Amino acid sequence: MKKLLLTALFGLLFTPALLAQTTEGFRIASRIKGVRDTTCVLAHYFGAGQYIPKDTARADAEGNLVFEGKKRLPEGLFIVVTPKNRYIELLIADDQEFSFETDTANVIKNMKVTGSKENELFYTYQQELGKLYDEAQVISAERKLHNDATSAAMATEKMAVLQKKAQTYREQFLKENVSSFAVKLLKATADPEVPPAPKASNGRPDSVWVFNYYKSHFWDDYDFSDERFVRSPVLQRKLDRYIKELTVQTTDSLIKEADYVVSKARAGKNKETISYTIWYITSQYEQPKIMGTDGLFVHMFEKYYATGIMPVTDTSTIRRIGERVATLKPTLVGKTMPAVTISDTLRKPINIQTIKSDYTVVYFYDPHCGHCRESAPKLKKLSDDYKGKGVAVVAVAIEQSPEEWKKFIREFKLTSVTHGYDYSMRTNYRQQYDVWTTPTVYVLDKNKKIIARKLPVEQIEDFIQFNRKQQAQTAKKPEAAPANAKASVKK
Repeated sequence: MKKLLLTALFGLLFTPALLAQTTEGFRIASRIKGVRDTTCVLAHYFGAGQYIPKDTARADAEGNLVFEGKKRLPEGLFIVVTPKNRYIELLIADDQEFSFETDTANVIKNMKVTGSKENELFYTYQQELGKLYDEAQVISAERKLHNDATSAAMATEKMAVLQKKAQTYREQFLKENVSSFAVKLLKATADPEVPPAPKASNGRPDSVWVFNYYKSHFWDDYDFSDERFVRSPVLQRKLDRYIKELTVQTTDSLIKEADYVVSKARAGKNKETISYTIWYITSQYEQPKIMGTDGLFVHMFEKYYATGIMPVTDTSTIRRIGERVATLKPTLVGKTMPAVTISDTLRKPINIQTIKSDYTVVYFYDPHCGHCRESAPKLKKLSDDYKGKGVAVVAVAIEQSPEEWKKFIREFKLTSVTHGYDYSMRTNYRQQYDVWTTPTVYVLDKNKKIIARKLPVEQIEDFIQFNRKQQAQTAKKPEAAPANAKASVKK
């Protein structure tokens, strides 16, 4: 259950489509210097960190090997994996009978391709820029040897000429081969070109304008209708950049941008691209690295999976994800903490909602849990240090007998903590409070809204201090004056 429901859908969503091939076959012959008497794998990327093997071939003593099959390969960016995890990238498009020769000492520089226009373009481009890069390295080395102003100026001028040459070559290459997959790949991986920014009020270039322009043009050269990008690192990397780096990591902002990207994928009308986009974004926020952003996971499920926009045939997994979402939704950051049915050691009911404090820490634990026992002294210190200072700590035992619960309290001397236990044993803490591991910590504000969840005990104090500073800064900001404020003063 923990790792992870969306991962369970990985093969079910994509494998059948990836295996849909015609019967024309493929044949890729190669000679790789530096590889001998070993087996190599031909695979295609699936996202940036995974690849799916499609064939294997045995290299002879001279490095000769042949990949071949009776069914055509799905198009995309492939790799030939050699020993020591070194790899050679190949573009697989219409031309699936070709040969190449290279040397593992420098794959790109030594690459020679015959019979594949796409790979000829792919490597010619890299080789030409590689030559210019080598020239730049020579200029840099010369500049380090001669530190005088004249030499530095000459080096700067040479570098400018070299950069202009590289830019001209790139523009010409892209223009002359615009319909090729190689060019589509190069353009999709490039950053948007940002024009000179207007001046801000301080007379400097407006950095906000630059950011907004960059973000609004981020997808300009990406073709959502081309499923080959799914079988490359490009789509995943662009999704990571756009969603994780260019978007504020709050649920509202994430939902807006995720829906925007999915709308672009749906406009491209390619099923694999749509499925991958929805699946990947959802999977990244099932257990997010940034607290409070799992609201995007809930949104993605409800909008795309539960409605059938994301087609999934495995109904049992979808049902389990739905159950997970139903548990998670009431306990998201921003929600009011659901009432907990507990009583103290004298069996008197405890109502967390009536506890008067700026912050309430709710600590779900198991008295026999090793991590709980390890964190108990830290919880005691927090409760002791903040007693009477606006922080209340409520510890809820979810397992073991009342005797074991009371023994835990005595053992760790948790006298300043409010202790609760469900004597009726009717509470399902996993389903009602998303307590799948112990300890599980929630931090509530004075209105008992959840402001943090799943915090390690040692981070609670830092979080509360940070939140207090935020609240203080917000309180200091002057409210916007009404339009008639000056008139009112004059009167």
